[in-house]
Amino acid sequence: MIQPAPDDTPRRVQGPSALQEDLPTRVDKSAREDDSAPDKPKRTERVKNYALDKTPEKLKNPSETQVRVRTGAVYIGVTILCVLLGTIPTVLMLSVTAGICAGEFYYMLRSDAKLPNELLGIVATVLYPPAVWWFGISGAVYVTLALILALLVWYVFWNRARIADVSICFFGASYTGLLLSSLVVIRGALDGIWGGILLLLLFLSVWANDAFAYLFGKKFGKHKLAPRVSPKKSWEGFIAGLVFSGIFWCIMSFVPGVTMSLPVAFFFGIVCGVMEVLGDLAESRIKRNVGVKDSGTIMPGHGGLLDRCDSLFLAAITASILLVSGGCIPFAL
Repeated sequence: MIQPAPDDTPRRVQGPSALQEDLPTRVDKSAREDDSAPDKPKRTERVKNYALDKTPEKLKNPSETQVRVRTGAVYIGVTILCVLLGTIPTVLMLSVTAGICAGEFYYMLRSDAKLPNELLGIVATVLYPPAVWWFGISGAVYVTLALILALLVWYVFWNRARIADVSICFFGASYTGLLLSSLVVIRGALDGIWGGILLLLLFLSVWANDAFAYLFGKKFGKHKLAPRVSPKKSWEGFIAGLVFSGIFWCIMSFVPGVTMSLPVAFFFGIVCGVMEVLGDLAESRIKRNVGVKDSGTIMPGHGGLLDRCDSLFLAAITASILLVSGGCIPFAL
């Protein structure tokens, strides 16, 4: 049997790489899906497009005024609902509102190279309203003492903390939580729904002051109130806001359980209105100092919640002091 002649051609030894070249290319299913992903909208985009298609044309691309009105309507609706439902919903609403405002306040100050302890400040802020509801005025004292002790411990054991940071942390909690907690006193002064109506009228006086000061100032304003702090505010709008604040305080005098004559009510309304404007200007001064336009973005058309509640802080504590010291509402420590 004739054997084939040996092949003298040198054979090439195929390594792993060469074997891989000979194998058929495997197309990864996930890779195909990734390639086609840009062409297919994501689930969130599909939901967004569906909702946009179902939205009436008159609600699409709203103006700044429309956005401001809708956001304000939601804020007012939630406030009215919580105030009228009872004391506990009111306390919860005040705690949430104060906590958000404190967070926005600390966020603004961080942009000014300050390092406040947001955790301690926000926790104390949220605790103020329920502490006042549960323990009375003593509850505010307890929370304040606990906050001071916690800030001192933080300052001693954290070397980066400065006195300015401690001061800002304490001021933020007092400015938001402590002042708003005074509304709990007004809500619990009268039994049943009348306490809610009294507090609601106080909110209406604050909102009326803001709204009519803006409208009258925009229409008739010629003399600037504080051009360096808030250039859009005018003396004409300021006076109009005080008048409508006094009117709503006169309505408060008719609530059963409130002992307040009409002249006294109108005077209290003017004092409270002045405090509202001072609180608004104070927050504007803070924003100008740190170089921000709005305190946040949680309320489209308004900015942050702190921008919406800035006039309420001083109005709350002023109204509580006036009503209690004037013997207008029952009060017990």
